[in-house]
Amino acid sequence: MTLTAEAVHTLEEIAVRFSPDGIPLAVRYDGSILAVDPDADAAHWFGRGGWPDGSDPAANDSEDFASVEHWRVQVRRNSNSALRTFHLQRNPSSPDWFLAEVTDATSAFSP
Repeated sequence: MTLTAEAVHTLEEIAVRFSPDGIPLAVRYDGSILAVDPDADAAHWFGRGGWPDGSDPAANDSEDFASVEHWRVQVRRNSNSALRTFHLQRNPSSPDWFLAEVTDATSAFSP
């Protein structure tokens, strides 16, 4: 999948590298490692549901009302490439992260 300026909605499993403090540092996507821009504000939140197909992956889990973890970060392939906004999500009962959306970095950046 090639990154383009228009929004891409997906639910593709990806690899995310985190700092010891739990902040995303890089994302492996489309055969490349994309660095998270440390100067851009990242958004981090927890919410119920939120999967593109309308399902709630933790509906049968515990009484945890924050069933989906979200990160919205800005990434780039290299120092000369354009920033893209990645919306990452994960069911806290699983270590797997999924790419929910890719948008141009100039798009709205609010959870």
